[in-house]
Amino acid sequence: MSLTVDFGAPPGFGAHCFYVEIPAIPKDAVRIFEDYGFDGDESRRETTECRVILARELWTKIRDDARRDFNARLKAKKLSTGSWNTGTVKLDRFLGRELCVLAWAAEHATPVECLIICQKWLALRPEERWWFYSKTAAEARLADQTDRGWRKALYCALSDGISIKLEQKIKPKGKKTLDVNEEALPSHFDIFEIGEI
Repeated sequence: MSLTVDFGAPPGFGAHCFYVEIPAIPKDAVRIFEDYGFDGDESRRETTECRVILARELWTKIRDDARRDFNARLKAKKLSTGSWNTGTVKLDRFLGRELCVLAWAAEHATPVECLIICQKWLALRPEERWWFYSKTAAEARLADQTDRGWRKALYCALSDGISIKLEQKIKPKGKKTLDVNEEALPSHFDIFEIGEI
């Protein structure tokens, strides 16, 4: 019996893991779930939560970098490697967290931005990805919480920032600024020639 299945997931029934649902229809969205099983967090034991629903076009842009990164690490531990086949693909719970960080950043992105997001995600150490996951999951772990705090912050942090539009909600109050023109200048400026200023 193999020590793991797919991307490092424990083979036993009821183990805490993540899984990706990849539909056979090529344009259908991909879903990433966390299955707490019998071993997970006591408050969520035996529950499954959808973490992200990602457009297929965006999934296609991030999946290969994730697969290469995960498989290199699994090989280093002498574990079998995985691939993204249609149907259900299981992941070790730590790799699942890392995949969520990548998918959460990509859910707000364009396909072109996904290339940048992948490069920045690859530059993060696993521990950094786990930290991002814990911060994000604390306030916006469910699939429909896409516009909350850290979910948006991951996109801002890992994309190039060109398409980020942040509106200033409260305008600062203070003195009005004067337009600098001849009438606003004090009269003593009249004594200088333009070349002397």
